[in-house]
Amino acid sequence: MKTTYHSEYLKLQSVYIKPVKNAFVSEELLKQQWQELHYLSQPNYEKSLKEYDFFQKAIKKNGALIHQFPYEEKVSIDSIYCRDAAIATDFGMIICNMGKSGRINEPDAQMQAFKNESISILGVIESPGTLEGGDVAWLDEKTLAVGHTYRTNEEGIRQLKTLLEPKGVEVVVADLPHYKGTSDVFHLMSILSPVDKDLAVVYSPLMPIRFRNELLKRNYQLVEVPDEEFESMGCNVLAIGPRECLMVQGNPKTEEALINAGCKVTSYKGENISVYGGGGPTCLTRPLLREV
Repeated sequence: MKTTYHSEYLKLQSVYIKPVKNAFVSEELLKQQWQELHYLSQPNYEKSLKEYDFFQKAIKKNGALIHQFPYEEKVSIDSIYCRDAAIATDFGMIICNMGKSGRINEPDAQMQAFKNESISILGVIESPGTLEGGDVAWLDEKTLAVGHTYRTNEEGIRQLKTLLEPKGVEVVVADLPHYKGTSDVFHLMSILSPVDKDLAVVYSPLMPIRFRNELLKRNYQLVEVPDEEFESMGCNVLAIGPRECLMVQGNPKTEEALINAGCKVTSYKGENISVYGGGGPTCLTRPLLREV
C-alpha cells in the first residue's frame, strides 16, 4: 500500500487530534481563557466532551489510526485546533511559528510529541517568520498552497519555500484580504477545502482571483459556499476519503451541494468545539498519512 502525507482528500490512514480533556481541560480553564483568545462565547466543558466524542468516532469509523497530543500546561485551549502548529510532508514534519501570540508554545509541544513517536522533523519556521497550518493545503502531491495572511507572513512563506522547493514541491501563494483584521482567525482553509483530486469547497467572495483561476486551471470543480453559511464554517470541510466529508452542522445548502457533487457527508454538532473558537473539522485534526 502506497501512502503519502501530500494530500487533503485521500483515504485517511493516521491522524493526530487533541481531545477536549487534553486541551480545554476544565470549565475553569475555559472561563479563564476564552475572551483573551477571541472566542465568540465560552464553550461549555461537558457539552464539548459530548460533541468531541461524536467527532472522534466519525473519524475512527473510517479506520484511521488516531494519535493524541497530550495535555501540556504551557499551551492554551486553542491547542485543540491542532492542525495549525505543524505541516505534514513526505520528508518530515515542518514545525510552524504561530502568528497568534496566545499560541506561541504549541509548535514546540507538538515537536516533542512527534519526536517521542520517532516522527522525523524536516525543519522549523523561525522568527521573524510566521506560518500556521491552517494557511496551508495540498492541491496535489507536488503542489502546496499557502495563504499570505495575518497569521502567515512573507518571511514564513520564504522559509517554507526554502524547505520544499529543493525537493520538487511547488509552493503557490494566495494573498488573502484584510477581512476582519489582525485579531480574526482567517486562514486559507477558511475559504478552501479540497475534498477530491478535482473537487474543492470554496468561498469565492474572499478568494483571490489569481488563486481561484489557478484552481480552475487545475480542473477543480468548485462547490460554492453561500454567504449565509460562511461564518458558520460551511467552507471548513475535512475529507476522510475522496468525496467523504465531515463538516459542522448548520450548513444545509453547502451539505446539499456536496451531496449533489457525489459526496458522502457526515455532520457533527460543533457549537462548543468548533463555532465558538472558529475551528472546524480541518482545524481539529493534524492529518498524517493518507492512502494513495
